[in-house]
Amino acid sequence: MLPSFNITRGQAQFCPSILSADFAKLGTVIQQLDGVAHWIHVDIMDGHFVPNLTFGVPIVKAIRAYSQLPFDCHLMVTDPMDYIEGLSAAGADGMTVHLEACPHLHRVVQAIKSAGMSAGVALNPATPVSLLTDILPDLDLVLLMSVNPGFGGQKFIPQVMRKIKNLRSMIDREGLNVHIEVDGGIGLANIDAVYRAGADAMVAGSAVFGALDPTEVLREFAALCPLKSFAVDCQAASGK
Repeated sequence: MLPSFNITRGQAQFCPSILSADFAKLGTVIQQLDGVAHWIHVDIMDGHFVPNLTFGVPIVKAIRAYSQLPFDCHLMVTDPMDYIEGLSAAGADGMTVHLEACPHLHRVVQAIKSAGMSAGVALNPATPVSLLTDILPDLDLVLLMSVNPGFGGQKFIPQVMRKIKNLRSMIDREGLNVHIEVDGGIGLANIDAVYRAGADAMVAGSAVFGALDPTEVLREFAALCPLKSFAVDCQAASGK
C-alpha cells in the first residue's frame, strides 16, 4: 500500500535526491523542500555494491528532525539486512533494496515491512522487469534505475522507457497497488515523458540542486506533470 508515502494515484510525486545537495547544509536544504517536494530521496551507498560511499544511519537520524516529508531510502549496499533495524529507528519511512544484492529477496522484503517501513525493490538498467514476477505482489514500490547506480549527474538511459511501460502493464494487469519510481538523469527535458510512460514518482538530484532555486524547478516539474487518467495513459503505454 505504501501508506507512509501517501500517494494519490495519477498524481506525480517529486523526490529530490540529496546526494546532489550541499552536504554542509543538509538540514537547511531539506527544510526548503517542504511544500514543494513529496519525498526526500536518501541514497545510501557502502562503497562495495557501488564504488561511491555516502550516507549511513547516523545521517538519516540527524536530518530527520528537519522535515515532515517521508524519507525514501535507496540502499545500494551489499547486505541490506544490516540496515533495516537502524533505518527504522532513525525515522526512515521506506526502504528500497536492489534485487541484484539480495539472493533471499522475499526474506529482506518481509523484514523491511516487519520493521514498519514500506518495501521497495530497485533494478539496475540492464536487469529485466520480468525478474519481479514472483515478488511484485509483496512490494509497495519498484525503483527503476535509469542510470548505472553510484554517482549523480549521469545521463538518462533511453532504453529504460520501455521498462517503465512494461512494468506498468505488469502491475495493472495483475491489479496491484505497486508504485513505480524512476531514478537517474531526470530533468525538465524528459520528466513528462517518464511520467506519461507510467511512473508515479521521479527522483531528481542534479536538476534540482544544480539550479539557483531548487523549489522553482520542482514547481516546473509539477506544471509538466498534471494529474493523469490511468485508464488512458496505461493504454498508451501498452501500445493499444
